[in-house]
Amino acid sequence: MAFSAALRRAASAAAPLAARSLSRSQHTHLSTLIRPLSLTRTIGERTSLPVPAAALFSSATAKKPQSDADLLRVIDYEIKCAEESDDHDRIEEIPEKFPFGIIDEKGMNILTLKRNYQGENIEVIVSMPSLVTGEEPERDEKADDDQEDGDQEERPSESSIPLTVNISKGDGPRLEFSCTAYPDEVTIDSMSVIENKESDEEMLSYEGPDFNDLDENLQKAFHKYLEVRGISPNTTNFLHEYMINKDSREYLLWLKNLKQFVQK
Repeated sequence: MAFSAALRRAASAAAPLAARSLSRSQHTHLSTLIRPLSLTRTIGERTSLPVPAAALFSSATAKKPQSDADLLRVIDYEIKCAEESDDHDRIEEIPEKFPFGIIDEKGMNILTLKRNYQGENIEVIVSMPSLVTGEEPERDEKADDDQEDGDQEERPSESSIPLTVNISKGDGPRLEFSCTAYPDEVTIDSMSVIENKESDEEMLSYEGPDFNDLDENLQKAFHKYLEVRGISPNTTNFLHEYMINKDSREYLLWLKNLKQFVQK
């Protein structure tokens, strides 16, 4: 009887203990499951950046689109054609007594010429040539008939190179000529007197009339002024050939840089 009572008391005392033990076990198991999720959520909250599924895969294994392969194939063909041309590696021999020093920077689309003439600093910026090849387009005969007598005919299309000539004396103003060099002829498109001012007034200053509006004798005098300083057909014809070769070299370099970028 006493044993039965003791057994019942032991059972009664063990039941809450077992329940508490089970509760702790379940809580521990749930905490184990929840903790990684909570950690992941915390990381997400800190970064505020969702991790895309694509990031689980290495970019090294990603396959480039077919269009990249097609582009590379065309670039390779263009490189081959450019390398077969004689212009890209041709070195023009500088004429004897060429009046300018040449500054030719790789990767640039201009050439810079410099010289000093009787205390004047002369700088010429030579741009890439405008090439004209093939037959000239057919002219509109009706339009020609409609032209009034005395109208100046348009200059036929010819290859040319643009020139910007700057002539300065110390810290004073400078003369700036915009010229176009054709075969055996140099034309002056515009001429300006530019003050060396670092202010907004420079943009508003009067730089002179349109060159073609100047007196004809004054225009001829300016052509002679430039010729004496080295801007002559002998100079520009050499520059024409030089810039054609430079254009070929720069194009080949551009193609190779383009190929290197697409391959990455």
